[in-house]
Amino acid sequence: MKLVTLPEIIEINEFGGDYHSFNEAVYAIFRNDFVINKPIFEGKRLGLKAHPIVDGKEYTYYHFTHSGDIENERIPDFRRMERIGYPKPIIDKSKCISLKVWRNKRGRNNRILILHEEAQYLVILDDRIDFILPWTAYFIEYKHRLQKYLKEYEEYINAETAD
Repeated sequence: MKLVTLPEIIEINEFGGDYHSFNEAVYAIFRNDFVINKPIFEGKRLGLKAHPIVDGKEYTYYHFTHSGDIENERIPDFRRMERIGYPKPIIDKSKCISLKVWRNKRGRNNRILILHEEAQYLVILDDRIDFILPWTAYFIEYKHRLQKYLKEYEEYINAETAD
């Protein structure tokens, strides 16, 4: 399968520094990619964590565009927002040789990780058996963090091939 082509990033400068206009443009991309034209992973359509709706936007939107561990204190993350067009093609083309896909368990959650190493971008899906939720996605800013994910991927592949 061909390499995954990612769209250009969208920057706040394109909106004269106006955050509201930028946020609405980012949301329009998210809405098109995840509400109107849902991605497919391994033949399954993805659902959304829609509730609670915040400012008219699905909750998954905030996991894709904001950062922070405390839900009601998440703050806009411009690197995430700029790359809002990345998750859908990465999910849709997860079988592509240029992507690294593996599973892990975080607490009780069964996660699917899809890494676009060249773009330093990670998409995390939550496998709920009957359906899959896009959980979060983000630019991996630090090399040591990228190396950690690559190591986790290699360990997963080695364990899978050992069986």
